[in-house]
Amino acid sequence: MRWLVGWSSTAARALGAETAGATGYDGETLRPVGSHLLWGDPDPLWAVGDWRPDEVRVVHADAQNRIAVLGICGASDEELRRGLFTARGGALRHLTAWPGSYTAVVQAGRRITVCGDLAGARPVFHAPWDGGTAYATAALPLADLTEANLDFGHLAALLAAPEVPAALRDTTPYEGVRRVAPGHALVLRAGAREIAGYEPVASLAVAAPPADPDRAVDAVRDALVEAVRVRLAAPRHVPGLDPGPVPGMGPAERRAARGMPVPGIGADLSGGPASGTLALLAAGLPGRPGTLLGHGTGAGERLLAVTFNDLAVGGREAELERAGALAANPRLHHVVVTGAEDTLPYADLDGPLTDEPGPSLVTAARHRTRLAAGSADHFTGHGARQVLDAHPARLADLLLDRQRRHLVRPVAALTRADGSVLVPARVYGAARRLSRTPYRTGLEALAERLMRRRFDEPKGAVGASLAALTWARPGPAARWLTGEALAEVSVLLQTGADRAAGGPGQRPGEFRARTVLARHAADLRVLEQAAEVRSQRLHAPFLDNQVVRACRDLPEALRVKPGARAAVLRTVLEGAGVTDLPPGWGTPSHASSAAAARTGLRLAADSLVDLFDTPLLADAGLVEARVVRKALREAAAGEPLPLDGLADLVSLELWLRRLLARRGTCWTGTPARARAVPAGIAPQRGALRAGARPS
Repeated sequence: MRWLVGWSSTAARALGAETAGATGYDGETLRPVGSHLLWGDPDPLWAVGDWRPDEVRVVHADAQNRIAVLGICGASDEELRRGLFTARGGALRHLTAWPGSYTAVVQAGRRITVCGDLAGARPVFHAPWDGGTAYATAALPLADLTEANLDFGHLAALLAAPEVPAALRDTTPYEGVRRVAPGHALVLRAGAREIAGYEPVASLAVAAPPADPDRAVDAVRDALVEAVRVRLAAPRHVPGLDPGPVPGMGPAERRAARGMPVPGIGADLSGGPASGTLALLAAGLPGRPGTLLGHGTGAGERLLAVTFNDLAVGGREAELERAGALAANPRLHHVVVTGAEDTLPYADLDGPLTDEPGPSLVTAARHRTRLAAGSADHFTGHGARQVLDAHPARLADLLLDRQRRHLVRPVAALTRADGSVLVPARVYGAARRLSRTPYRTGLEALAERLMRRRFDEPKGAVGASLAALTWARPGPAARWLTGEALAEVSVLLQTGADRAAGGPGQRPGEFRARTVLARHAADLRVLEQAAEVRSQRLHAPFLDNQVVRACRDLPEALRVKPGARAAVLRTVLEGAGVTDLPPGWGTPSHASSAAAARTGLRLAADSLVDLFDTPLLADAGLVEARVVRKALREAAAGEPLPLDGLADLVSLELWLRRLLARRGTCWTGTPARARAVPAGIAPQRGALRAGARPS
């Protein structure tokens, strides 16, 4: 893991150029373990973890005015200096408009500004400490610093309503540690904190001017190409040298077995449009996109394209054929990684402790198998579906903007999928109701559903679309929570409804799309930590700020067309000079993922039942162990239960066990007991009540 951490105090300490930190126990200086000081007192900042030298830049205007940028940022030092001067006047948005994925921290006198990103993949956290405020890009260091206990209310909301901001609020799994919402910045003035949004808010009273589809797609192409180019322009890094041959293994097999990536640039190549677009863009841009000469394959300019072939579950034959056709490009060096039953979801549940829980913990070993054969810098297509596709609730946005004619094509596609002539009336009626439903009413309806335990939803593609045509909906794991947990989340929603009289300031479709994106970005962050390969960096250009902005400017009428994502990415590739795409490119496929999850659950059913023999979730009052064990047995037997809900339960139980089994702390200057959740989880009733207080 890599993060930055610092604090802002109410009283200025003596300036220190070489050292910084508060005085801890026995006079020892309090500072993060394994840290590199970026600037010192009175408001110190550290970079923690295995940052590369080019990933950390600090530009000074003078002793009290400076900017630090951590991550991949396409701005030059002069642009950073100009950005610092502009930020001193209070303007923040330009700090997030450079290509790449990074966190910017500006110090102007005693004012500290930390900018989060738009998607939520690079979040910012804060907590009160020592009369001021500590901040970090990870929640666990702040939890250690403050010896925070678990926030049971947040954990209940994470299972009951994971995509509802009114339930999650700004909380984290750690009590007292808060999260800055995507699209916002944390501003600290001598210890006092303020959350400021840096994105303009569109008016709901007047419809936005119609956007030109061609210009919008061109903007997506430019942003995506620049996101890829800035990563190719970064210095190349060669992982640790291969310690020597192993009988029966080639160089690539040795690296994979030892957890060492291939030097240079690579990309996923699943056969889908997102990963294929990034691989072809990276291979086609000028420069040296692939491996370094003299290392690995010796292919020089070829980019390493990795395809995962699941031998335990079929259904992806067409995608694999398309991946093979794309890999015929002479600029690509294709590697196929095969997986058997030992790479299925739930097969290997051992792994490192992540900053927060996430459903990807049950598939981390599966992803690690693929990534171990990848490159030191590896492109992934994560986030493309969330930023480009149309959430079903966007149909209500079209009605609000008086664009009913654009409902014809998506409704016709649903009608063909269902085969019923009643589909158009049902979908139009649901979209019309949502367009006329206030946000507050939507929250109250969800609170009522949770209280009455109404979780049945229509089946099939049409049913999923109808269920999504609402301001808020229960999470897939909500049906297995205790009545007390559901009641606590219901109270949170009622409180949120009372506060949200004016609504979220967005149309329902746009609002739901942003919450889904935030949920996906948070889980991707968990996946990066759980499946991390040493010396490797995963790059998700679709989650860069400028790419997210360009995708948000796509007109609704273009989004809702069936196959819109593939069409947009095809146009992006054509604009970059790539035209020879294989037949069927862009055809969606989700069946294989669901089949792999069900097969993995069936094979691991006994170990999962044992995991919930005495679960920590039951000690926390969130579930009843026998209910979860019964659900696992039924799902393994083929009952149509929501598998993503079971993944949420299993991953949260795993995360709690890893957290409590942890030793040590993120800080020096504290005794061994000074870490998050020092007392563990004691079996109790009413555990949620203290953690569910509105903030």
